[in-house]
Amino acid sequence: MKINQVALQTFTIRESIKNPADIASSLKKVREIGYSAIQASMMGPIDEDELVKIVDGEGITICATHEPAESILNEPEKVIERLGKLNCSLTAYPFPKDVDLTSKEFIDDWIKKLNSAGRILAEAGITLAYHNHQREFLQLDGKTVYERIFEETDPRWMQAEIDTYWIQYAGASPLEWCERLAGRLPILHLKDYRISADMKPEFAEIGNGNINFKPIIAAAEKGGCRWFVVEQDVCPGDPFESARQSFEYIRDHLCEN
Repeated sequence: MKINQVALQTFTIRESIKNPADIASSLKKVREIGYSAIQASMMGPIDEDELVKIVDGEGITICATHEPAESILNEPEKVIERLGKLNCSLTAYPFPKDVDLTSKEFIDDWIKKLNSAGRILAEAGITLAYHNHQREFLQLDGKTVYERIFEETDPRWMQAEIDTYWIQYAGASPLEWCERLAGRLPILHLKDYRISADMKPEFAEIGNGNINFKPIIAAAEKGGCRWFVVEQDVCPGDPFESARQSFEYIRDHLCEN
């Protein structure tokens, strides 16, 4: 992994990107930390042309986005149009909103819709990846929903955006899943996991938690991963400071010289 493959998920700084002026000033801070790429998510209203002007001015690449689940499944043409304006060819299904993960019949239909949306996006040159949380590791008839997603979709249409924290939280292995999804893993969420003083799982800056990222990154790279995205859902203080700590740890301990 090279440092220019490391991006920031803007969900981390979501409270600071609610309007165009704040987006511009926040992305300036992101670039000053050292990030040269972002995954665009949870931004306030901004015209795509204005966002492109901001990132181009800072020397930032939009490596990927998160688009609304409803748009991906029901209006993929709008997703294609938006990503075309952003000069971006990778997006992810962010969260199984309104999905009944306890219903086999519902899951059957939902997975077919994911596959169909992925095909439409792929035909337009856009890769669709699935971003996991812990909930997809619910077991139905002895198999997790997460397993079903990748067994029942076409690799050409559906790729993965593994989130290391949520897989760890679910009691599964981020390393094993990076190995299992080799060839289907263009993007990886680097998110650390630790136990708080009151004995509860919590998010941490990369290097401040308990996940061993070296073998995970090596497996992801072997499997063709192109982007390694820092995300921290909850920060103990200033999210920009957490983003800085993660970037510096990655640069100093996890990247190639």
